[in-house]
Amino acid sequence: MSVQLNHTIVHSRDNRESAEFLAHVLGLEVGAEWGPFIPVDTANGVTLDFATIPAEKITPQHYAFLLSEEEFDVAFERIRSAGVPYFADPHGRFPGEINHNDGGRGVYFTDPAGHGMEIITRPYGYQEPAATGR
Repeated sequence: MSVQLNHTIVHSRDNRESAEFLAHVLGLEVGAEWGPFIPVDTANGVTLDFATIPAEKITPQHYAFLLSEEEFDVAFERIRSAGVPYFADPHGRFPGEINHNDGGRGVYFTDPAGHGMEIITRPYGYQEPAATGR
């Protein structure tokens, strides 16, 4: 069996608020509460289990999501419509901009618990396939 990431726990001040925020931006469904977790499943089978913990115990993490060009357009519009500040870089030096790294588009924003979220249309290091001539 090949190794795959199945799920991870995302600490939040309010598990429902954080799960609903991310699900809304990405156009995903919030799953049924399971114990202390509110799950959000991604298309590749990875579940983000949001858990409420005291705010002072949250260590901000980074979560990056690979989207199609069309999904990016919809998610980016949701970010802008909600008035969520966004940046072209993870350090917040380019507010209100997107990046075009690796021939795609990307944007960074923060979720309600302070985690750094990123949506991209090309994986890091992506290179266009070489054209084949005949």
